[in-house]
Amino acid sequence: MTGLILVVDDVPANVKLLEVKLSGEYYDVITAKDGYECIEQVKNRKPDLVLLDVMMPGMDGFETCRKLKADPEIAHIPVVMVTALSEPSDRVQGLEAGADDFITKPINDMALFARVRSLVRIKVLIDELRLRDRSVSQLGVLPDGFGVNTDVTGAKLMVIDDDALQSKRMFERLSAANYQVSVFRESAPAADAARISPPDAFIINYELAEMDGLRLAMQFKAMENLRHVPIIMLVEEESQHQMLKGLDLGVNDYLFTPIDFNELFARVKTQVRRKRYQEALKSNYQESLSLAVTDKLTKLYNRHYLDTHLKNLISQALASRRPMSLMILDMDHFKAVNDTYGHDVGDEVLRALAEVMVSTIRSADLAARYGGEEFVVLMPETDASRAYEAAERLRKKVESTPFAISHADGQIFKTLSIGHATIQPTDVPETLLKRADAALYEAKNTGRNKVLPVIEPSYSLPPSRLAMQEE
Repeated sequence: MTGLILVVDDVPANVKLLEVKLSGEYYDVITAKDGYECIEQVKNRKPDLVLLDVMMPGMDGFETCRKLKADPEIAHIPVVMVTALSEPSDRVQGLEAGADDFITKPINDMALFARVRSLVRIKVLIDELRLRDRSVSQLGVLPDGFGVNTDVTGAKLMVIDDDALQSKRMFERLSAANYQVSVFRESAPAADAARISPPDAFIINYELAEMDGLRLAMQFKAMENLRHVPIIMLVEEESQHQMLKGLDLGVNDYLFTPIDFNELFARVKTQVRRKRYQEALKSNYQESLSLAVTDKLTKLYNRHYLDTHLKNLISQALASRRPMSLMILDMDHFKAVNDTYGHDVGDEVLRALAEVMVSTIRSADLAARYGGEEFVVLMPETDASRAYEAAERLRKKVESTPFAISHADGQIFKTLSIGHATIQPTDVPETLLKRADAALYEAKNTGRNKVLPVIEPSYSLPPSRLAMQEE
């Protein structure tokens, strides 16, 4: 996953070094020489991540970070402080200023890239949630903008640590800071408790005697209701390389032992605030969406919302020069379902198809009912090859899924035809949809139950079904 990185440092050699390293990992890099230029660049370019030097003339990195995090339009953009300072108190000062992480010079390349990948991944998800929120606002369902309560008082923390003394101290110190803390010495009871009542954050010791702490963290990330709960790992400094792998796998943060409790408080606060911000974005549109933007039968987004969101998504993709794709899918021989079993069973099949779609696509993708048995999936940050892979994965999933029906037959199997297209510089919603629709038309005309990409303009195109409907 690539992204736009802003490097801020008053020493040109340092800027050039980071620029070369990040470019080598296929990130786009922009630069700023001081805090003032940094704030201007962030407001104008909206990067995916800011690498911010601490020691700068005029406005230092701490003050720059505080100003960035005070602006609600850009506060969600991750900031990593980069400095030669190495004392825990320096890390705490950076985290309390709002920084998402802290990297010490000389920079370890593996640590840098792991942190960048982890934070950019989170930023992509938040961007999609913010975009959906804006789409709802434009439809007039909600007022534009909302406030997010960043108070973490009373947040539920689950500590999983078989070091009796260390876990006892964490329980006492975190409880005194007004967190609700539960401590577990073994993984199985911790997992059972988390499934029933998910915490706001996990704190897991990497060196568990009965189980690799990182493996336990990955088990939590695989659970639907725990997937977005932040995980902070406790690790000895000599095992740092294991945590770099953990960041790539989905761990949110780590802390060296013996624990500096001021740093622990700062990192917990950062993770819980980010989780609550994501939850606020989700609830802002999920709980407030009405029949004006959702399909009554499938509970997916409807055509009205799709048109608005697709316009926003295309504008964002073209402005950031990033890929974006969509697929149009149609259930094969769906009329036969209605004719054989009746429209009630047809509705059951469509509802079941919607559930399969939601469970198969990524959380950043958006599924909508286009009309009848046709659906559209919007895929941000997705090029043509990945769009094909996603469409083929969905096609195979539907083909192998028995659809339960309220009929003596009990269940039926159905297939999909799918067409997909990837955004071009001149695209508007209508052109992108029509190209994907032409590919779907070809898929249905050449045997069904297949995925076809958009047909290139140099070929003789079959008439689009949309065009036929318009005629």
